[in-house]
This record gives sequence, C-alpha cells and structure tokens, in this order.
Amino acid sequence: MPAYYPPVGFHFKVELSGVAPDGNDVRFSEVSGLSVERATEDIAEGGENRFVQKYPVRNKYPELVLKRGLLVRSALWDWVEECLQNDELTPRDLDIKLLNEEHQPLITWHVQKAYPTKWSVSDLNATSNAVVVESLQFFYQSFRQNRS
Repeated sequence: MPAYYPPVGFHFKVELSGVAPDGNDVRFSEVSGLSVERATEDIAEGGENRFVQKYPVRNKYPELVLKRGLLVRSALWDWVEECLQNDELTPRDLDIKLLNEEHQPLITWHVQKAYPTKWSVSDLNATSNAVVVESLQFFYQSFRQNRS
C-alpha cells in the first residue's frame, strides 16, 4: 500500500459564479474563514443544579476572507463594487478548490449565497518593498464539501 501524503495548502483556486474561471480572478494568496460550528442552547434541568442540558440550535459560519495582490481591472471587483458602493446586493455562489499536482480538484467547497461585507487594501508605505494586497470579506449562508 502506498504511503499517504496530505495535500498541500498552497495549491488552490477560487471560482465565482458569473465570472470566467480562467484568468487572474481565480488566483488568491489566502482563504480563511471556511468552517462551521453547531450553536447550542443551554437549558437548566428542573430540580437538577449540577449540570445543564445542551440542545443543538443552528450552524454558524464565520465570514470568509480572500486575499490577493491588488488587481487594477477585475470582474470580481466590479461585483464587489456593485454590492458595497451601489447597494445592488446580489448573492453569488463560490467554489474553493484544493488542487492536486495535476491541477485537478481534490476537494471543492461550494459556498452558497455569498455577498461582500468588507473590502480593504494593505497599507501603502514608501519604505516597504511589499506587494499591495486587497482583502475581500464575504458573508455566506452555508457550504457543501465535495471530495473527488
């Protein structure tokens, strides 16, 4: 049996519905906030003071954050601008694909009904030799995970 090697975390791409999957809009340097947590509600047991009952309520998803070098022209930015500055909120689905060495998806996280909640750019500093990085933050309702 061959040895198992976990996938690397730096070979991935992000695809947004309605934006062509090839080109610079799929390239990000960082994705964070892809997690789910089951919220619970504490109910005190009547007459029993030693513990409380925990009941599941709903899933909670943190905001998704995507980071990349600043693009001067971008279809993704056009959508973010429509949502944040023009108040034309149109949720879209995104796919985060972890790729293997042949550039084929190992795992795809299908993020549902995402919309931007924040855009920021790194500090501009004349004494630094750093690339300008834009951060895009999204709210999303849920995600599904598909494994190849």
